[in-house]
Amino acid sequence: MPIENGGGMVWSIREIAELAETSQRAVRHYNEIGLLEPPARTANGHKRYGENHLARLLRIKRLTELGLSLSRISVLDALGDRPEEARRFLDAELTGTMDRLRRVQAEVTTILRERVPIELPSGFAPATVGRQLNHADRSFLVVMSRVLGVERRRAYADLLREQATDPAGLEFTGLDADADDRTCRDLAERMVPAVHGIHIRHPALRDLHAGAPFGSDRSKSATEAAKRELYNPAQQDVMRRLHILLPRTANSVAGG
Repeated sequence: MPIENGGGMVWSIREIAELAETSQRAVRHYNEIGLLEPPARTANGHKRYGENHLARLLRIKRLTELGLSLSRISVLDALGDRPEEARRFLDAELTGTMDRLRRVQAEVTTILRERVPIELPSGFAPATVGRQLNHADRSFLVVMSRVLGVERRRAYADLLREQATDPAGLEFTGLDADADDRTCRDLAERMVPAVHGIHIRHPALRDLHAGAPFGSDRSKSATEAAKRELYNPAQQDVMRRLHILLPRTANSVAGG
């Protein structure tokens, strides 16, 4: 039951959550992130919320219904008693949300039409059309989309499109974990011309980790960790051989 205190009403967390048509968990979260002032406590430690808390909860509920995230509510609060600026801010936020949803809708339309994996970022998804990517390939692309810079992501997407027609690249995807040394060496050698050609057409791939958002060292370590985790020993062996063979091929071509 609500308790009258000095002319005002106070409620338990359950009661105020019910009044505001929200959950107790949400009330606690608003307390934790500073959107809602801490409640008073009784002598025995029980939390008690007042009219100001209820008004604040109803304001938060109204603003979230209008499309504001909790973090943007804090920005709106900083405008203080400037209602016209608050209205313009709300309109700009709604416009931004609608633009984002239109972009998302376009991506979902592509996913449905092209039947591409839903977890791949928009820049990579079209490059995989017509390919049957396994779990390792999809997971590796997700990692690359996070650690590479914008220019390198574009180049890597181009690489995917071109690899789709390379028989050796397709053979690499299906390589058995227990493939022998000769098989790995032969496959790496057959992959060199195609990969070298891609590097010539897309020079950004020569220094894959330049411009990485978290720095080149972290990008390299994340990429190597993903290779170790996602690809089998034979595939890792082929990649190591390619890493050695490609510079030799480039030097041979440069030397005439």
